[in-house]
Amino acid sequence: MANSFITKHALAQALQELMETVPFEKISITQICEKCGMNRKSFYYHFKDKYDLVHWIFDRDFEQITGPEGTVETDENQWDVLEKLCRCFYKNRHFYRKAFQIKGQNSFVEYFRERCRPFLRARLNVLIGEDWTDDFTVNFFADAFICAMGRWLAEPDSLPPEEFVARTKHLIQNGAAAIYEETESEEEAGEKTEKEKM
Repeated sequence: MANSFITKHALAQALQELMETVPFEKISITQICEKCGMNRKSFYYHFKDKYDLVHWIFDRDFEQITGPEGTVETDENQWDVLEKLCRCFYKNRHFYRKAFQIKGQNSFVEYFRERCRPFLRARLNVLIGEDWTDDFTVNFFADAFICAMGRWLAEPDSLPPEEFVARTKHLIQNGAAAIYEETESEEEAGEKTEKEKM
């Protein structure tokens, strides 16, 4: 198990170093293996392709934040985890900035979106209630959050992660609350109109 992690870590390090100077789409498995002195058989024993390796790098970083269970239970813990994740992205922004630019069906953005959905669903359940937290709502907030994070990382002078999370938290919580209040007001107005017609 330890040897497996060392091998994966070496391949990850090689990919991250290559991504500093070479566009991801031009990096080959052979280049990754040559960079860390391994053969292609070793690579394919551990990973399906280079996209899988990018996803593993994120999972490794995420597990260091959440622990091996990878769960985010409490409301307070969810925001704490998000801030730690943003600190990790900020610290390794040369890698994650490029990871967010990877295109295709195995892109990091699509993978990251799936990892974000449970967190966002849990937050929205608290903010607007489970009845309103359907897939459309979760996807809407996931897209907004991921787009904002990608833009944040792409900026040459990115906000410190603490400030980025504080602003994101404010917008999500107040935005969701405002939408809920507006919807409730519209429903109450509709019910009042129906009663007046009777």
